[in-house]
Amino acid sequence: MSAPQNDAVVIEEHPISEDADLGSIAMVTINRPDKLNALNAEVMSGIKAMVEWVELTPHVRVVIITGAQPNDPPEGKRAKPNAFVAGADITEFVGKKSDDIRVMFTDNAVEALWNLSKPTIAMVDGFALGGGCEVACSCDIRIASTRSRFGTPEVNLGLIPGYGATQRLARLVGYGKTMEMIFTGEAVKAEEAHRIGLANKICDADELLETTMAMARIIGSKSSNTLGVGKATVRAALDAGLTEGVAIEAEAFASLFDSKDKEIGVQAFINRATPEWQHE
Repeated sequence: MSAPQNDAVVIEEHPISEDADLGSIAMVTINRPDKLNALNAEVMSGIKAMVEWVELTPHVRVVIITGAQPNDPPEGKRAKPNAFVAGADITEFVGKKSDDIRVMFTDNAVEALWNLSKPTIAMVDGFALGGGCEVACSCDIRIASTRSRFGTPEVNLGLIPGYGATQRLARLVGYGKTMEMIFTGEAVKAEEAHRIGLANKICDADELLETTMAMARIIGSKSSNTLGVGKATVRAALDAGLTEGVAIEAEAFASLFDSKDKEIGVQAFINRATPEWQHE
């Protein structure tokens, strides 16, 4: 099954390893550089199609989400800034009422990305504002360049975030910082995003791809079955209380003892060998 493509969402596959067949990393680029990669209907459709394809494609182990680099400007014009995703395409909000928006936001691509069972990394270079911040928050890990900015400026439109930031951002950075970002609409710089736990890593822009791919390759080299169980178990912590969450973890841990990859991993450790996962 080939990767779905449209002009607004471009998917490339990269091997996890040149030396062994460990599957691939899907590099997903939101491709509207002249609009700072703003989310519109075409982008959202492309992300949902990508999620469906990844779930049905066993050799894809890890997904990286990023934004297209700015195009070269016309002569005499200033270049557009770098952007991961600079928000939703506000032109699609004109004239819309609650019933129209409710349909758009209830079954949306950001939620589909959040529910993807495989590991996801947001590779952020530049503005991650509004819906862009929410796309980043819907990924498992965020790696950002030092010129990146994260923010929820919807208050300036008389709105609040609608793709999950009031929930996911609060779980990442805490109540007080989330309220500050939502109430003021002001963006935080990359260094602050790293300090408060919004960005896992930051690096210079020219090191961003290498840093992100290095982490993706480490993750992709692990048992895909174990990664899926681990992701589901950690996610349960967001919905359950501590006692229930620990019980969920214990059951998930026990269930892995029936997997082929557990025995492969244990034997490889005992024999000081590299495990050859089944990726079941």
